Amino acid sequence: MLKPRESIAGMSPYLSPIVSRAGLSLDLNESMAGCSPRVLERLRSLSAEDISLYPKREVGERLVANFLGVLPEQVLLTDGMDEALSLLFATYLGENDELLFAEPTFVMYPMLGEALGAQLVRVRSGEDLALPTADLLSRISPRTRVIAVANPNNPTGLAASRADLLKIVESAPGAAVLIDEAYFEFCGETLLADLTRHPNLFVGRTFSKAYGLAGLRLGVLTGAAEQIDYIRRHSAPFNVNSVVLTCLEEALADQAFVRNHVAQVKQGRERLAQAFTELGLRFWPSRTNFVLVRVGTTAKAFVDSMQRRGILVRDSSASPGCEGCVRMTVGTPEQMDGVLKAIREAIAETR
Repeated sequence: MLKPRESIAGMSPYLSPIVSRAGLSLDLNESMAGCSPRVLERLRSLSAEDISLYPKREVGERLVANFLGVLPEQVLLTDGMDEALSLLFATYLGENDELLFAEPTFVMYPMLGEALGAQLVRVRSGEDLALPTADLLSRISPRTRVIAVANPNNPTGLAASRADLLKIVESAPGAAVLIDEAYFEFCGETLLADLTRHPNLFVGRTFSKAYGLAGLRLGVLTGAAEQIDYIRRHSAPFNVNSVVLTCLEEALADQAFVRNHVAQVKQGRERLAQAFTELGLRFWPSRTNFVLVRVGTTAKAFVDSMQRRGILVRDSSASPGCEGCVRMTVGTPEQMDGVLKAIREAIAETR
Protein backbone atom coordinates (compact mmCIF):
# COMPACT_ATOMS: atom_id res chain seq x y z
CA MET A 1 0.00 0.00 0.00
CA LEU A 2 1.30 3.41 -1.02
CA LYS A 3 2.00 5.67 1.95
CA PRO A 4 3.28 9.25 2.18
CA ARG A 5 6.28 10.26 4.22
CA GLU A 6 5.53 10.12 7.93
CA SER A 7 5.97 13.85 8.37
CA ILE A 8 3.29 14.51 5.74
CA ALA A 9 0.86 11.88 7.01
CA GLY A 10 0.89 13.43 10.48
CA MET A 11 0.14 16.96 9.31
CA SER A 12 -3.17 18.75 9.50
CA PRO A 13 -4.12 20.25 6.12
CA TYR A 14 -3.73 24.02 5.81
CA LEU A 15 -6.94 25.22 4.25
CA SER A 16 -7.43 28.57 2.54
CA PRO A 17 -8.20 31.26 5.13
CA ILE A 18 -10.73 32.80 2.74
CA VAL A 19 -14.08 32.28 4.45
CA SER A 20 -16.08 34.56 2.18
CA ARG A 21 -15.66 37.39 -0.29
CA ALA A 22 -19.09 38.82 0.51
CA GLY A 23 -18.23 42.15 2.12
CA LEU A 24 -15.17 44.24 2.82
CA SER A 25 -12.26 41.81 3.29
CA LEU A 26 -10.20 43.12 6.19
CA ASP A 27 -9.17 39.62 7.26
CA LEU A 28 -6.23 38.77 4.97
CA ASN A 29 -3.86 41.78 5.13
CA GLU A 30 -4.46 42.56 1.46
CA SER A 31 -4.20 46.03 -0.07
CA MET A 32 -7.56 47.77 0.06
CA ALA A 33 -6.26 50.36 -2.41
CA GLY A 34 -5.73 47.82 -5.18
CA CYS A 35 -2.72 48.13 -7.46
CA SER A 36 -1.18 51.00 -9.40
CA PRO A 37 -3.21 52.29 -12.37
CA ARG A 38 -0.02 51.84 -14.40
CA VAL A 39 -0.11 48.12 -13.62
CA LEU A 40 -3.73 47.91 -14.75
CA GLU A 41 -2.86 49.72 -17.98
CA ARG A 42 -0.05 47.28 -18.66
CA LEU A 43 -2.36 44.35 -17.93
CA ARG A 44 -4.86 45.63 -20.49
CA SER A 45 -2.10 45.81 -23.12
CA LEU A 46 -1.06 42.14 -22.81
CA SER A 47 -0.86 40.31 -26.11
CA ALA A 48 -1.50 36.68 -26.97
CA GLU A 49 2.26 36.24 -27.26
CA ASP A 50 2.77 37.59 -23.71
CA ILE A 51 0.54 34.79 -22.47
CA SER A 52 1.60 31.93 -24.73
CA LEU A 53 5.38 32.09 -24.22
CA TYR A 54 7.27 30.88 -21.18
CA PRO A 55 8.25 33.70 -18.78
CA LYS A 56 11.80 35.09 -18.46
CA ARG A 57 12.29 35.36 -14.73
CA GLU A 58 15.87 36.62 -15.07
CA VAL A 59 14.67 39.89 -16.62
CA GLY A 60 12.51 40.52 -13.57
CA GLU A 61 15.38 39.62 -11.24
CA ARG A 62 17.58 42.26 -12.85
CA LEU A 63 14.83 44.85 -12.41
CA VAL A 64 14.34 43.99 -8.74
CA ALA A 65 18.08 43.81 -8.06
CA ASN A 66 18.57 47.28 -9.53
CA PHE A 67 15.67 48.62 -7.45
CA LEU A 68 16.99 47.08 -4.23
CA GLY A 69 20.62 47.97 -4.89
CA VAL A 70 21.93 44.39 -4.90
CA LEU A 71 23.37 42.09 -7.56
CA PRO A 72 21.01 40.02 -9.77
CA GLU A 73 22.84 36.93 -8.46
CA GLN A 74 21.52 37.83 -5.01
CA VAL A 75 17.87 37.81 -6.08
CA LEU A 76 15.45 34.96 -6.63
CA LEU A 77 11.89 35.75 -7.71
CA THR A 78 9.27 33.29 -6.50
CA ASP A 79 5.59 32.46 -6.77
CA GLY A 80 4.72 34.62 -3.77
CA MET A 81 6.62 34.58 -0.47
CA ASP A 82 5.20 31.13 0.30
CA GLU A 83 7.35 29.57 -2.43
CA ALA A 84 10.40 31.51 -1.24
CA LEU A 85 9.89 29.98 2.22
CA SER A 86 9.44 26.50 0.75
CA LEU A 87 12.63 26.72 -1.29
CA LEU A 88 14.75 28.16 1.53
CA PHE A 89 13.52 25.64 4.10
CA ALA A 90 13.99 22.70 1.72
CA THR A 91 17.55 23.83 0.95
CA TYR A 92 18.76 23.95 4.55
CA LEU A 93 16.38 21.85 6.66
CA GLY A 94 16.68 18.08 6.79
CA GLU A 95 14.88 15.52 8.89
CA ASN A 96 15.47 16.16 12.61
CA ASP A 97 17.24 19.46 11.95
CA GLU A 98 15.90 22.31 14.07
CA LEU A 99 13.71 25.14 12.84
CA LEU A 100 13.73 27.95 15.40
CA PHE A 101 11.06 30.65 15.59
CA ALA A 102 9.12 32.73 18.10
CA GLU A 103 5.37 32.51 18.56
CA PRO A 104 3.01 33.96 17.59
CA THR A 105 4.16 34.33 14.02
CA PHE A 106 3.34 33.45 10.40
CA VAL A 107 1.66 30.05 10.33
CA MET A 108 3.60 28.87 7.26
CA TYR A 109 6.88 28.56 9.18
CA PRO A 110 5.89 25.59 11.37
CA MET A 111 3.80 24.06 8.61
CA LEU A 112 6.73 23.92 6.15
CA GLY A 113 9.15 22.76 8.83
CA GLU A 114 6.83 19.95 9.86
CA ALA A 115 6.45 18.83 6.23
CA LEU A 116 10.23 18.42 6.00
CA GLY A 117 10.41 16.38 9.19
CA ALA A 118 12.32 19.07 11.05
CA GLN A 119 12.15 19.55 14.79
CA LEU A 120 10.15 22.68 15.59
CA VAL A 121 11.72 24.77 18.34
CA ARG A 122 9.01 27.20 19.43
CA VAL A 123 9.85 30.14 21.70
CA ARG A 124 6.87 31.85 23.28
CA SER A 125 6.75 35.63 23.32
CA GLY A 126 5.83 37.38 26.55
CA GLU A 127 2.58 39.17 27.26
CA ASP A 128 3.73 42.15 25.21
CA LEU A 129 4.15 39.78 22.20
CA ALA A 130 7.50 41.40 21.32
CA LEU A 131 10.24 39.28 19.77
CA PRO A 132 11.85 37.36 22.72
CA THR A 133 15.40 37.88 21.49
CA ALA A 134 17.21 36.61 24.59
CA ASP A 135 15.11 33.43 24.69
CA LEU A 136 15.68 32.82 20.98
CA LEU A 137 19.42 33.21 21.40
CA SER A 138 19.41 30.73 24.29
CA ARG A 139 17.72 28.09 22.12
CA ILE A 140 20.26 28.15 19.27
CA SER A 141 22.08 24.81 19.10
CA PRO A 142 24.40 22.96 16.69
CA ARG A 143 21.24 21.40 15.20
CA THR A 144 19.66 24.79 14.41
CA ARG A 145 19.58 25.02 10.64
CA VAL A 146 16.91 27.69 9.97
CA ILE A 147 15.72 30.63 12.07
CA ALA A 148 12.64 32.44 10.76
CA VAL A 149 11.67 35.92 11.94
CA ALA A 150 8.82 37.94 10.45
CA ASN A 151 9.73 41.59 10.87
CA PRO A 152 7.30 43.27 11.26
CA ASN A 153 5.52 40.25 12.64
CA ASN A 154 2.22 38.71 11.65
CA PRO A 155 -0.21 38.65 13.49
CA THR A 156 1.12 41.18 16.02
CA GLY A 157 2.26 43.97 13.70
CA LEU A 158 5.30 44.54 15.93
CA ALA A 159 8.85 45.12 14.66
CA ALA A 160 12.10 44.14 16.37
CA SER A 161 15.17 46.37 16.37
CA ARG A 162 17.93 45.95 13.80
CA ALA A 163 20.38 45.36 16.67
CA ASP A 164 18.35 42.44 18.04
CA LEU A 165 17.96 40.88 14.61
CA LEU A 166 21.69 41.11 13.93
CA LYS A 167 22.41 39.46 17.28
CA ILE A 168 20.42 36.46 16.06
CA VAL A 169 22.17 36.42 12.67
CA GLU A 170 25.63 36.64 14.25
CA SER A 171 24.88 34.04 16.93
CA ALA A 172 23.96 31.35 14.39
CA PRO A 173 26.55 31.38 11.57
CA GLY A 174 25.70 27.78 10.70
CA ALA A 175 21.99 28.48 10.27
CA ALA A 176 20.03 30.22 7.53
CA VAL A 177 18.41 33.25 9.18
CA LEU A 178 15.39 34.52 7.30
CA ILE A 179 14.12 38.02 8.03
CA ASP A 180 10.70 38.06 6.40
CA GLU A 181 10.06 41.70 5.48
CA ALA A 182 6.66 41.22 3.83
CA TYR A 183 5.45 44.46 5.46
CA PHE A 184 8.66 46.46 4.96
CA GLU A 185 7.02 49.40 3.18
CA PHE A 186 4.78 50.15 6.16
CA CYS A 187 7.72 49.98 8.57
CA GLY A 188 10.71 51.28 6.64
CA GLU A 189 13.37 49.28 8.49
CA THR A 190 15.37 46.59 6.71
CA LEU A 191 18.42 44.34 6.98
CA LEU A 192 19.02 44.44 3.24
CA ALA A 193 22.24 46.46 3.63
CA ASP A 194 23.61 43.78 5.97
CA LEU A 195 23.57 40.99 3.38
CA THR A 196 27.17 41.61 2.28
CA ARG A 197 28.52 41.06 5.81
CA HIS A 198 26.45 38.02 6.74
CA PRO A 199 26.44 35.05 4.33
CA ASN A 200 23.80 33.25 6.43
CA LEU A 201 21.29 36.14 6.22
CA PHE A 202 18.29 36.12 3.89
CA VAL A 203 15.76 38.92 3.44
CA GLY A 204 12.33 38.24 1.96
CA ARG A 205 10.00 40.74 0.33
CA THR A 206 6.63 40.53 -1.39
CA PHE A 207 4.56 42.49 -3.89
CA SER A 208 1.32 41.29 -2.29
CA LYS A 209 0.97 44.03 0.34
CA ALA A 210 2.02 47.61 -0.45
CA TYR A 211 2.01 46.99 -4.21
CA GLY A 212 -1.42 45.34 -4.23
CA LEU A 213 -0.39 42.37 -6.39
CA ALA A 214 -1.48 39.50 -4.12
CA GLY A 215 -3.53 37.92 -6.92
CA LEU A 216 -0.52 37.84 -9.28
CA ARG A 217 1.83 36.19 -6.71
CA LEU A 218 5.35 37.59 -6.65
CA GLY A 219 7.87 37.12 -3.86
CA VAL A 220 11.52 38.11 -3.58
CA LEU A 221 14.26 36.24 -1.75
CA THR A 222 17.64 37.94 -1.37
CA GLY A 223 20.86 36.70 0.19
CA ALA A 224 24.51 36.00 -0.51
CA ALA A 225 25.01 35.08 -4.17
CA GLU A 226 26.50 31.68 -3.29
CA GLN A 227 23.54 30.76 -1.08
CA ILE A 228 20.93 32.02 -3.54
CA ASP A 229 22.62 29.85 -6.16
CA TYR A 230 22.03 26.77 -4.01
CA ILE A 231 18.36 27.66 -3.64
CA ARG A 232 18.01 28.45 -7.34
CA ARG A 233 19.23 24.93 -8.20
CA HIS A 234 15.92 23.38 -7.16
CA SER A 235 13.63 26.21 -8.16
CA ALA A 236 11.46 25.54 -11.20
CA PRO A 237 12.76 27.69 -14.11
CA PHE A 238 9.29 29.03 -14.98
CA ASN A 239 7.91 29.43 -11.47
CA VAL A 240 6.94 33.10 -11.86
CA ASN A 241 4.16 33.78 -14.35
CA SER A 242 4.61 36.03 -17.38
CA VAL A 243 1.70 38.31 -16.41
CA VAL A 244 3.29 39.56 -13.20
CA LEU A 245 6.72 39.80 -14.82
CA THR A 246 5.24 41.96 -17.56
CA CYS A 247 3.70 44.28 -14.93
CA LEU A 248 6.73 44.37 -12.64
CA GLU A 249 8.49 47.34 -14.25
CA GLU A 250 5.36 49.51 -13.95
CA ALA A 251 4.79 48.43 -10.34
CA LEU A 252 8.34 49.40 -9.38
CA ALA A 253 8.22 52.65 -11.35
CA ASP A 254 5.07 53.93 -9.65
CA GLN A 255 6.56 54.63 -6.24
CA ALA A 256 4.23 57.61 -5.86
CA PHE A 257 1.32 55.15 -5.71
CA VAL A 258 3.12 53.06 -3.07
CA ARG A 259 4.01 56.10 -0.96
CA ASN A 260 0.44 57.39 -1.07
CA HIS A 261 -0.97 53.99 -0.10
CA VAL A 262 1.48 53.63 2.78
CA ALA A 263 0.63 57.12 4.04
CA GLN A 264 -3.09 56.27 4.00
CA VAL A 265 -2.46 53.02 5.87
CA LYS A 266 -0.50 54.85 8.56
CA GLN A 267 -3.33 57.35 8.92
CA GLY A 268 -5.84 54.49 9.16
CA ARG A 269 -3.74 52.75 11.83
CA GLU A 270 -3.89 55.91 13.93
CA ARG A 271 -7.65 56.10 13.55
CA LEU A 272 -7.99 52.50 14.71
CA ALA A 273 -5.63 53.13 17.64
CA GLN A 274 -7.68 56.13 18.72
CA ALA A 275 -10.94 54.17 18.51
CA PHE A 276 -9.54 51.21 20.48
CA THR A 277 -8.21 53.58 23.14
CA GLU A 278 -11.60 55.23 23.48
CA LEU A 279 -13.24 51.80 23.76
CA GLY A 280 -10.76 50.68 26.42
CA LEU A 281 -9.39 47.83 24.28
CA ARG A 282 -5.81 46.50 24.39
CA PHE A 283 -4.10 46.75 21.01
CA TRP A 284 -0.53 46.48 19.71
CA PRO A 285 1.20 49.41 17.96
CA SER A 286 1.38 48.16 14.41
CA ARG A 287 4.15 48.68 11.83
CA THR A 288 2.13 46.85 9.15
CA ASN A 289 -1.12 47.32 7.22
CA PHE A 290 -3.19 45.68 9.99
CA VAL A 291 -3.80 46.05 13.71
CA LEU A 292 -4.19 43.35 16.36
CA VAL A 293 -6.70 44.14 19.13
CA ARG A 294 -7.91 42.13 22.11
CA VAL A 295 -11.70 42.16 22.42
CA GLY A 296 -11.73 39.33 24.98
CA THR A 297 -13.89 36.24 25.28
CA THR A 298 -16.40 37.72 22.84
CA ALA A 299 -13.90 37.63 19.94
CA LYS A 300 -15.93 35.17 17.88
CA ALA A 301 -19.15 37.08 18.53
CA PHE A 302 -17.36 40.31 17.56
CA VAL A 303 -16.16 38.77 14.27
CA ASP A 304 -19.70 37.54 13.54
CA SER A 305 -21.15 40.94 14.40
CA MET A 306 -18.72 42.68 12.04
CA GLN A 307 -19.57 40.19 9.29
CA ARG A 308 -23.28 41.00 9.66
CA ARG A 309 -22.26 44.59 8.99
CA GLY A 310 -20.47 43.54 5.81
CA ILE A 311 -16.91 43.61 7.18
CA LEU A 312 -14.66 40.54 7.46
CA VAL A 313 -12.01 40.53 10.21
CA ARG A 314 -9.78 37.69 11.45
CA ASP A 315 -10.20 35.89 14.76
CA SER A 316 -6.59 35.36 15.89
CA SER A 317 -7.44 33.55 19.13
CA ALA A 318 -5.77 30.34 17.93
CA SER A 319 -2.35 32.01 17.73
CA PRO A 320 -0.26 31.53 20.90
CA GLY A 321 -0.62 34.52 23.19
CA CYS A 322 -3.42 36.01 21.11
CA GLU A 323 -6.41 34.60 22.95
CA GLY A 324 -9.41 36.87 22.46
CA CYS A 325 -7.64 38.88 19.77
CA VAL A 326 -8.88 40.01 16.38
CA ARG A 327 -6.70 41.15 13.47
CA MET A 328 -8.05 43.66 11.00
CA THR A 329 -6.57 45.18 7.87
CA VAL A 330 -6.53 48.95 7.49
CA GLY A 331 -8.97 50.09 4.81
CA THR A 332 -8.91 53.15 2.58
CA PRO A 333 -9.89 56.50 4.16
CA GLU A 334 -13.37 56.16 2.68
CA GLN A 335 -13.77 52.61 3.97
CA MET A 336 -12.48 53.47 7.45
CA ASP A 337 -15.46 55.70 8.21
CA GLY A 338 -17.78 52.71 7.96
CA VAL A 339 -15.28 50.36 9.63
CA LEU A 340 -14.95 52.53 12.75
CA LYS A 341 -18.74 52.87 13.00
CA ALA A 342 -19.11 49.07 12.69
CA ILE A 343 -16.44 48.45 15.36
CA ARG A 344 -18.22 50.64 17.89
CA GLU A 345 -21.56 48.99 17.13
CA ALA A 346 -20.09 45.46 17.32
CA ILE A 347 -18.38 46.17 20.64
CA ALA A 348 -21.60 47.58 22.09
CA GLU A 349 -23.51 44.54 20.82
CA THR A 350 -21.11 41.93 22.20
CA ARG A 351 -20.06 43.37 25.55
